[in-house]
Amino acid sequence: MNAIVTTTYGKLEGLDQDGLVVFKGVPFAEPPVGSRRWLAPQKPSAWNGIRDAYNFGAACPQARMQPVVLAGMQLEEPLSEDCLYLNIWTPKADNKQRPVMVWIHGGAFRIGSGAQIIYDGSSLARRGDVVVVTINYRLGPFGFLRLADLTDGKIPSTGNEGLLDQIAALEWVRDNIAQFGGDPANVTIFGESAGAMSVGALLAMPPARGLFHKAIPQSGASHNGWSAKKANRNAEKIIACSGADASKPDSMRSLPVGTLLRSTLLPDGKTEDPELGMAYQAVFDGVQLPGAPIDQVAQGYASAVPVLVGTTLEEWKLFTMVDPGTVKIDKGELKNRTSRRVGGAEAADRLIASYEQARGSRGEPATPLEIFSALETDRILRMPAIKLAETQSRHQSRVFSYLFTWKSSAMGGLLGSCHALELGFVFGTYNRPGMQQFCGAGPKADQLATEMRDAWLSFAKSGDPGWAPYTNSRRTTMLFGEKTEPVDAPRDEERRAWDGVSEQVLGLLSF
Repeated sequence: MNAIVTTTYGKLEGLDQDGLVVFKGVPFAEPPVGSRRWLAPQKPSAWNGIRDAYNFGAACPQARMQPVVLAGMQLEEPLSEDCLYLNIWTPKADNKQRPVMVWIHGGAFRIGSGAQIIYDGSSLARRGDVVVVTINYRLGPFGFLRLADLTDGKIPSTGNEGLLDQIAALEWVRDNIAQFGGDPANVTIFGESAGAMSVGALLAMPPARGLFHKAIPQSGASHNGWSAKKANRNAEKIIACSGADASKPDSMRSLPVGTLLRSTLLPDGKTEDPELGMAYQAVFDGVQLPGAPIDQVAQGYASAVPVLVGTTLEEWKLFTMVDPGTVKIDKGELKNRTSRRVGGAEAADRLIASYEQARGSRGEPATPLEIFSALETDRILRMPAIKLAETQSRHQSRVFSYLFTWKSSAMGGLLGSCHALELGFVFGTYNRPGMQQFCGAGPKADQLATEMRDAWLSFAKSGDPGWAPYTNSRRTTMLFGEKTEPVDAPRDEERRAWDGVSEQVLGLLSF
């Protein structure tokens, strides 16, 4: 039997699906269209009667991804700037006050939605008796384009509108989730990749404070974002590429969607401008985000929030497989690439030598390609995760670390334990049609999915995933893979190799 719930804005009817009640396409803000393009989100309008919540809302405009091994990432819904919707899976719309888990999807701040099959919340909600919420937010030039300075304030966007959308969704959850059987005083935010970087930013944002109580950043942490100065340079170039006149805000607001999406491309219209490849990120604007998130965390800004943070073992293999130039990398190119990324040849030589020695001692391949992938995995994702664990554990005793080591069987095993591989296991969607090639199958995969879901659910309920907290003396980390076990200071030789390298290079996704 379908359920009808009364929210702050009107009544919603959700669908009864195999013992759960599911509400899709729930508006949490006014459509950010027309004169509202690039403005902070505004509360949604109320409606009369009963609104059906049977279908997902539109996803933010984006380039359609050509799926290769990432089955379950396809977008089935239409694209529209009218995209600020969330989805809810609940065991029952009653007054039980279950833990709430709010998912923030990844996709380089440019692609994705909360409706992708891999993020189906039914397995988590059913197994853990929790309420799962997935959200959309504005992406790319619609959510992360700083125009306030470029337009002399005529368009006041800070470049953090996508993050403000996430906060608006959390405010909606605070005000309404009790009607869906959830506890607004026990909300866990979790996300992967750009979603994890969003979690890392929300830990440091004043308007987000108190809207969530635990955080799980997966393959992303608190090192990402741009200064206002850098964001202004990006915006200037992007608007110039669009052909718009920054002195005429009305004409900018009427720019076609396609024009904006193509504004990071080189003149050939096909190749990404390397200077703008990760132009869309959080902005340290001094107001919504006072400074670099990791610096805010270091000052104790999120001291009340337990954190579960980690990465996959071989994150960067997903990206080396789609970069033709990387496959043929030799020692000279390895040194050149590493030097550019870590601040010089001396640091590069030391890091490369350390990684070669550490991998050799474990009997692991140490080819230039393997070393490059390992260095980028650690520089961009694993080291920032460790730094967040180190930093937050000075203020909060409930900080936990994990490392996902399960390997994909796709592409003959070349992907290894790559970026995004853990998602199907966390959500229990690893065995959906098309997913098994990427995630693997069989009893061990089933066991791993059970172990990960139970850990995430336990953390959401109590702030304890089931192993010892992270401390700088022991660095206890749960390994999730063929064998799931806690290990103290895994791969510590590589971690120590980054001592003395500027922390400014960590997490940096543009060169």
